[in-house]
Amino acid sequence: MKERLWTKSFIMLMVGNLFVFMSFQMLIPTLPPYIKSIGASGLEIGLVTALFSIGAVLSRPFIGFMLEYKPRKSLVITGAIMLLLITILYPISQVVVIFLLFRFVHGLVWGWSTTVNGTAAVDVIPNSRLGEGMGYFGLSITIGMIIAPSLGIFLYKITSFTNLIYISAFLGVIAVILLTAVRYQTPEAVKNTRKENLKFSYMGSLVEKSSWFPAFVTIIINLGYGAIVTFIVIFGQERGIEQIFLFYIFNAIMATLARPIAGKWFDEKGPFGLVLFCTAMTFVGMWVLSFAHSSLFIAIAGVLFGAGFGCLIPTLQSWALLMTPTNRRGVANGMIFSSIDLGIGLSGIIFGGLAQFVDIATIFRIASLFLIVAIVLVVIMERKKRVAAQESVITKKKVRTSF
Repeated sequence: MKERLWTKSFIMLMVGNLFVFMSFQMLIPTLPPYIKSIGASGLEIGLVTALFSIGAVLSRPFIGFMLEYKPRKSLVITGAIMLLLITILYPISQVVVIFLLFRFVHGLVWGWSTTVNGTAAVDVIPNSRLGEGMGYFGLSITIGMIIAPSLGIFLYKITSFTNLIYISAFLGVIAVILLTAVRYQTPEAVKNTRKENLKFSYMGSLVEKSSWFPAFVTIIINLGYGAIVTFIVIFGQERGIEQIFLFYIFNAIMATLARPIAGKWFDEKGPFGLVLFCTAMTFVGMWVLSFAHSSLFIAIAGVLFGAGFGCLIPTLQSWALLMTPTNRRGVANGMIFSSIDLGIGLSGIIFGGLAQFVDIATIFRIASLFLIVAIVLVVIMERKKRVAAQESVITKKKVRTSF
């Protein structure tokens, strides 16, 4: 008999995490145009994404260390409340420097919350159904990341930035309530561990060597995707496209339809072909978006992104976990999230500076070259893997014949 997955705690944690991501992600595409409206330069617009990502990457190893000896509930609730508080403070940031400081602090807190929520989910899911359970929990992240930005863009166009913040904060309040209702299951090994008995290593809590390659590819891909995150709303303003939120809506629909197919592909054939296909689809989507002058092309780009990028990050995450020893999967998971943040953050700096010299469509086309780099790296790694496997077979045959 299968152990029970759909407990009250799991459902509350999953839905609560969805509201955390909804509250946060609806602000991502709207903050760059807002800071532009208060006088930010192209580089400062790029820093909106970069400083946030830097904060998230810096905080995750410390939170991972705390998870080795602290109860889950206090960490999860503290993270959700801190996210709510920093969100409420945004309307008072009428000075660019203060706004950027808030973004860095927001990144620190986001790194905290995403790390502890994911770990808490692993604890409430039965070990016999861990893959299935984390797949469902991952949907709360994917849906939040894809639907919320379109909601944020829509609200940004029809109401004030302050009202947008209030709505985001309201979703954050719901998240806090739901996460408080969860009955957390802190492992006995964590309960019995004292901080004094642990030795902290920042790099050891940041990088898992066995799965470095999928994480590196994740950074490269998000160097390209970060240009979309930072500039898509401003791109819509440049082109006079009112329905730019359609990009995220069609992205969400296609990603939801494609995820089960991608999951079966991964289980049956492995990550290589799937990563190449998804990366290629994302590349085409970026070019279609760069040439868009109407809502139709925005929708088509969204469909391509949903089939490509919507499946690419979960595939890379699964690839990393597949390569990682069981006791280090928490570190690998954090490494993938940090790779996403690092890639998007560096992209903000690179293309924020470039935005002062070229239009946004050109930025999208230049950013797409990072996807080509990712494809080349994956092909090279796969060839090395095959050569190594062939050499291993030849060596074994030689050993057998020598006897």
